[in-house]
This record gives sequence, structure tokens and C-alpha cells, in this order.
Amino acid sequence: MPGITEKVVAITGASSGIGEATALLLAERGAKVVLGARGPDRLRALAGRIAEAGGEVAQAPTDVRRREDVSGLVGLARERYGRLDVLISNAGVMPVSPLDDLRVEDWEEMVDVNLKGVLYGIAAALPVFREQGYGHFVHTASTAGHRIVANQSVYAGTKFAVRAVSEGLRQEAGRDLRVTVVSPGMTRTNFADGMTDPETRGRLASLRDEIAMPPAAVARAIAFAIEQPADIDVGEVVVRPTAQA
Repeated sequence: MPGITEKVVAITGASSGIGEATALLLAERGAKVVLGARGPDRLRALAGRIAEAGGEVAQAPTDVRRREDVSGLVGLARERYGRLDVLISNAGVMPVSPLDDLRVEDWEEMVDVNLKGVLYGIAAALPVFREQGYGHFVHTASTAGHRIVANQSVYAGTKFAVRAVSEGLRQEAGRDLRVTVVSPGMTRTNFADGMTDPETRGRLASLRDEIAMPPAAVARAIAFAIEQPADIDVGEVVVRPTAQA
């Protein structure tokens, strides 16, 4: 199935930021989008916007820390549309802080959402893709998975891990499945809201307001990977604002 029209695409972390922008763009281009996120109110509002614009959409509250929620999102796609063409594992958190602060709960949150959420997506969709004989994983990583900076070591570790798992999956997937990593740089989202360290939150929020790119820029990169012919796999796209060091 070339292009994007009529493809069934499930998206985690869909209610805001990159996930929201991706859902809107893909629906506009004719995809059937299946949306998952933790915030039910924002999720319903986004689904309503897509439906009002004439798009095909389904949604379910989804916490990627819960394997059954991710399996349920994949199941919803198959129940509603009969198949799943693309799974975009986009949910992520970034409560970064100095390691000396010993914010262990934040470390665990990043591992559970950023890494285990991707693994749960693979566990849910890989058997489906094998049965179908086709399918496409898209994993949102980060430029932090390429370059480590102080105060972001655990976050960077999860994103390096996403890239490692994705490359291993690509090598194991064979000729019928595709695997894409999208590594965004500084993006104009609400990522700073979840930071528990006020100094780091303030510094990164200021940088975001100064140089960040819109989430739609990342959505376009994701769409580019999806719309390629079935025998073309875009392995990784790094997209960042030109002002980012």
C-alpha cells in the first residue's frame, strides 16, 4: 500500500506535542488514526477535531507503562479497521535533573515510559505484523540519544536504548517489516512541565522558547518515512532546529 492514504496508524502519546501534530497530519493525508494517550479529555478533543474534519479516527486511554493498555490500542486498530499498518511509539517523558539529586522515581518513570513503552509496543504489534506479512514500527527517540549533556544522562540513556532496540529489531525484522527511528531536537512541546527540578525546568523552558521547532516539523519527518514504498525503509531521521548546537 503506497503512500499514507487508507493506512491504519496507531499512535501513543497522541494527545499533545509531536503525537498530536502527527495524528492531525496523517489524518489530513487520509490515514485512519488510532490514538492513545494518558489524558482522556485531550484525547477525546483531538479525536473530535479529526472526525469533524472528515477523518477516520478511534481512540482509547493508553498508559504505555501498562502492557495491557498498549496491547489494547493495537487490538482496537484491528477491531475497528481490520489491520494495523504502522505503530508510532511516541509517548515519552523528560523529568531530567542532576544525578546528585537522586530523583530515583523520575529515573524509573523515564525507563518505564520511554523504553518499556516502546518494548510493549513491539510485543503487541510484532506478532500482528508477522501474521499480516507487513508492518512499520516508528519509534520517537531524541537527539539526546546521539549526544549526552549534563543533567540528561538517564533520559539520554533511555533514548540511546530506543535506538539500540530499534536497530536490533530492524535487523531481525526481515524484508517484510520496516523500522524507523525519528530523533527530534528541541521541539516546542510541554516537555518541561514534567520536570521536578525547577532550575533545569526553567533553563530548558527558556531554551525551548528561544530556538525550538514546531511539532509539525517532526510530524512531516514521520510522514516521509511512512509514505515510502514498501521495499524502502527509512532507518533514522534526525530533525532539529538550525539554531540547536
